[in-house]
Amino acid sequence: MAMNKENNKNKNPQVSLPDSGFRIAMREIWQDKIARVALLLIFLIILFTFGGSLFLNKGQVTEINIADAYYGWGEAGHLLGTDDGGRDILKLLMMGGRNSILIGLSVTVITETVGLVIGLVAGYYGGIVDSIIMRIVDFIQILPELPIIIVLTTVIPNYNAVTLVFLISMFGWTTTVRYYRSFVLSQRGRDYVLASKTSGSSDLQIMFCEVLPNITSMIIIDVVITVAGNIGIETTLSFIGYGLPTTTPSLGTLIGFANDPVNVISRSWLWLPATILLLTISLSINYVGRALQRAGDARQREN
Repeated sequence: MAMNKENNKNKNPQVSLPDSGFRIAMREIWQDKIARVALLLIFLIILFTFGGSLFLNKGQVTEINIADAYYGWGEAGHLLGTDDGGRDILKLLMMGGRNSILIGLSVTVITETVGLVIGLVAGYYGGIVDSIIMRIVDFIQILPELPIIIVLTTVIPNYNAVTLVFLISMFGWTTTVRYYRSFVLSQRGRDYVLASKTSGSSDLQIMFCEVLPNITSMIIIDVVITVAGNIGIETTLSFIGYGLPTTTPSLGTLIGFANDPVNVISRSWLWLPATILLLTISLSINYVGRALQRAGDARQREN
C-alpha cells in the first residue's frame, strides 16, 4: 500500500503554474512603497474629478459673476477662491481635471489602437510593407506637431474637444507604431509563429491570436505612460490658448492664470491647485508605469 501511494505521487507531480500578468503587476506595485502611494493618488484624483463632476452643472460652474471675482483662499465660502469671473476654483478644478484626463484617455485609445494595428502589420510582414509604412511614419514625425495643431485650431470651424482629440491623435500614433513594430519583429521568427504558419493559420489569426497576446504586458505599460504624456500635451495647448475652447474648463486654462505676474505673486489660488494636481497625476502615472515595466520584465523572465 505504501509503495502504491508513493508511485501515485510520482505519477501525478504538482506543477506550479506561472503567475498571471495581473498578479505579477500587483506584486510589483505592492512591493514598491512609492508605486503604492502613486496608485492610491491616481484613484483619489479620479474620484475627485469624475465623482465630483457628477454633482456639478457646467452652465452654473462657468457662469460669470463679477461681484464674486478674486476671492482668496477660503473667502466667502469658496475653499480655493474664485477667478476673475467670480467662478469657483474648486469646481473648475474638478471639471477641468476631468476634461484633461478624458482627453488624455481618448487620445491614448485612438493612438494605441491605430499604432498597434499598423505596428503589427509592419513588424509581421516586414520587407517592402515595413519599408513603406516606416517611411510614412518618418515623414509625419519630422513635421512640427505643435505649430500645425495651433494653426489648425484657428482655422477649423466649430472647434471643440472632439476636434482637439483628433488633432493630437494625428501625430501621436507614429511613436506607438515604432514601439510595437520592434516587439513584433522579435516575435515573427519564433517557433510558435512558424508552427502556426505551417498548420495553415491565416496571417490575421497569427497576428491577433498568437503574437498579440505575447506583447500584452508591453501594451499595458505603453498605455499607462502614454496617458500621462497626452494629458501633458492637452494641458500645454490649453495653457498657451490653443487647446480646449475658453468656455470649457481645463487644467491648462487654470494654470494659464500664471501668465500674469500679478497672479503669480498675489493670487496663487488661481493657478497653484491645478499645477499641483497636474504634477501629482503625472508623477503618479510615471511611478505606476515603472512598476508595470518591472512586472513585464519579470513575466518575460518567467516565460
